[in-house]
Amino acid sequence: MDEIVKKVGRKNNCTFCGVFRRQALDRGGLLLGVNKIVTGHNADDLAETVLMNVLRGDIGRLQRCTAITTGNEGAIPRCKPFKYTYEKEIVMYAYFKKLDYFSTECVYSPNAYRGYARAYIKDLEAIRPRSIIDIIHSGEKLAVKKDAKLPIQGICERCGYISSMNLCKACNLLEGLNRGLPKLGIGKTQRLRKIYNLSPSYSLNSSMNNLSLTSSQLSLNEVESCCARGENNNESCCSNKNSSCQNKQNQKLETIPDF
Repeated sequence: MDEIVKKVGRKNNCTFCGVFRRQALDRGGLLLGVNKIVTGHNADDLAETVLMNVLRGDIGRLQRCTAITTGNEGAIPRCKPFKYTYEKEIVMYAYFKKLDYFSTECVYSPNAYRGYARAYIKDLEAIRPRSIIDIIHSGEKLAVKKDAKLPIQGICERCGYISSMNLCKACNLLEGLNRGLPKLGIGKTQRLRKIYNLSPSYSLNSSMNNLSLTSSQLSLNEVESCCARGENNNESCCSNKNSSCQNKQNQKLETIPDF
């Protein structure tokens, strides 16, 4: 992150951290063969996320952000067991049980958009102690019109990661860093790509209406052979492909930089 902040500045740097971290978790999970990723998001985090999605008008994320289990359409589902647990309760438990925990925030987070949502929610909590849970319940009860246009989940044509665009957020951000255009993946990506004469980034809604993807199609780890899946009884058919599959896997893992 230090290297990214040098190029991006202290505004919007959390976008890079969040996108790369989430994709790195998925890629690491696939390498380890896990079937679910459990995160430590608590009630405070979810209330902030609901409020941020309302302010952004992000219907797609608002519809699923309060679910305990998300990402079922991707390679590895994610679970938030602390959804209804306050942050202060977790800290108190860790303190009295003498568990190691981080008590300091990231040095680059003070200018983050989430920080303003957090400050607003804390002010609400001082007036109404149950505001955090109320916001979560409100997010759970929100209904989306049937004719509302929601993003369609597909796969990135460059790295194979799940995305509602032809290029995923990580690929856009990474390309911007490599080209010396750090703002490329932030905001109106399509307009910026047009200005710099880059290949267009477009929504998959218009071209993928009839697409049905399974978790195996969205998997970033393509080393599984047809023999392993039971599609061919001739074991020699995959022996010549192992090296090419491994090279393909390495190329996909190189999409995320090691900062």
